[in-house]
Amino acid sequence: MTSYRQIIYQIIFRTKHNQKTLKADSRDQLYRYIWGIVKNKNCHLYRINGMEDHLHILSDIHPGIALADMVRDIKTASSVWLKSSTYFPDFNGWADGYAALTYSYWDKDKLINYIKNQQEHHKTETFEAEYRRLLEEHNIRIDERYFLK
Repeated sequence: MTSYRQIIYQIIFRTKHNQKTLKADSRDQLYRYIWGIVKNKNCHLYRINGMEDHLHILSDIHPGIALADMVRDIKTASSVWLKSSTYFPDFNGWADGYAALTYSYWDKDKLINYIKNQQEHHKTETFEAEYRRLLEEHNIRIDERYFLK
């Protein structure tokens, strides 16, 4: 019997200490690298974008892959690649943790546009404010001891 699923995640994670090390002129290289990781896990990447200090990934996840494993593999492999690459000489690693928010398939186009327009969006909202807002919209309690540490 075939298994069916339609689970869309917005995955958000940031650089260690919120360092602005993901320079705009080279981020496309990073996005292509992460797209390859997602594709190799039989998942579908709908959109990836970010800023100097964080990334948003909109993807479905194959039912044979655990979310935590997916995020760990993306962060680990991309960290090794970033540190060995000449594109991001100041990259010092990803921060611990991440947010993974689920959405309806019907929200997909809205989310793609939201992620596509990160540069414009962050002219008026900081990453911390955005992160807090998204967590609160999903009724996730923020533990201030660990928030953006």
